[in-house]
Amino acid sequence: MYDARSLDLVLGSRVLPRRVAMLSYHTCPLAKLGGQKTGGMNVYVRDFSQALADTGVQVDVFTRLQPGCEPLVNHELGPNCRVIHIPAGPDRLVSVQEMEAYLDEFTAGILAFAAAEGREYDLIHGHYWLSGLIGERLRTAWNGIPLVQMFHTLGHMKNAIARSPSEYASQARLEGEAHIVQAADRLIAATPAEEQQLIDYYGADPRKIAIVPPGVDLQRFKPLNRLQAMQSIGIPPSRKNILFAGRIEPLKGIDTLLGALALLQARQPESLDDVCVTIIGGDPWTPVPDSEMQRLQTMAGELGLHDLVTFAGARDQDLLPYYFAAAEMVVVPSHYESFGMVALESMAMGTPVIASRVGGLAHLVVDGCNGFLVPAGDAAALAERILDLLDCEGCRAQMSREAQAYARSYAWPKIVTRMLAVYQDVCRQHVLAGVF
Repeated sequence: MYDARSLDLVLGSRVLPRRVAMLSYHTCPLAKLGGQKTGGMNVYVRDFSQALADTGVQVDVFTRLQPGCEPLVNHELGPNCRVIHIPAGPDRLVSVQEMEAYLDEFTAGILAFAAAEGREYDLIHGHYWLSGLIGERLRTAWNGIPLVQMFHTLGHMKNAIARSPSEYASQARLEGEAHIVQAADRLIAATPAEEQQLIDYYGADPRKIAIVPPGVDLQRFKPLNRLQAMQSIGIPPSRKNILFAGRIEPLKGIDTLLGALALLQARQPESLDDVCVTIIGGDPWTPVPDSEMQRLQTMAGELGLHDLVTFAGARDQDLLPYYFAAAEMVVVPSHYESFGMVALESMAMGTPVIASRVGGLAHLVVDGCNGFLVPAGDAAALAERILDLLDCEGCRAQMSREAQAYARSYAWPKIVTRMLAVYQDVCRQHVLAGVF
């Protein structure tokens, strides 16, 4: 009877993936953070693919061609990592719902690209449910190679916190997720909470689930001189800055942050005398803002926060470290987060986090140690913790040290090592199925 080690000796390099097809159909990993359909998943796909390529694995990231995606084959992420833009549907931004119509066209484009290059892959890694459906099609065309799937967000969890019918996940998404949970060879969960959600809501086989959290680029997100960072992004050195960064959508809970600021302004206005608040994400200057941006801007005006809060729009990811370094704190008031990449990046830079006690954030932030946790949607609790950090420089300094130390365990090389072990195991099973 073979054990895992002796099997690897017998099977040799066939259990080590040399080429991986990374699927990010609906959003490009090179897009600016906070734009339409851009957020933590973009950062994850970009940084994970780059770190995986650094180990010698050749990575091709396939994403839908959208306006501004040039060149079609982008080598920005390094010599072993390409971002390949595949035409599918109209040459414009489209909704995720509309993208469902172009799955076959996107799949055909990938197959044509691979065939033209004579490129063969050892493993497919899908991100989000649409990519999972494409991955299943590619697996059939590519002799049944393993399909590893990450969802990043789950439709049933989105529905659990939806506040209006417009926020509900579509039935097509729920059915697509349920199908891929059963069809994929391996499921990646970011936290034990997500693992349990896959089991409870989708009937996932626990034996198919591996828990591998996202990582953080410690070369990019490292402590910077605060005054220099403030100067770089135009924040006066006398100000204490509170930062939010992410997509502008209801589940991010930005209205809770605005409500907390309004409470502080009403009850202890002197606490905000030297404070400014920056909200990164979306496009506040477009002639026709989306409904959530419009709602938040109206709310800020009605609460008398226009002089305090700045809607800064989407920002290039290379600028984000300066915003984190210039902030006294980063607030992540989400109603749901599968993990919380912004919180981890902030912690790596030594900036304390105040986050909702939901999803991955509840696993990432240790309350009172590297940050604070508050109930989702509780503006009063959030206001109290904001005031704690504004008032106590010693608390900020202590949390800064704890946050940096904690984030080091999420360095990308450590995370990639864990993911490669998953890849190796699923490739071993695939090869054995063909050998025995």
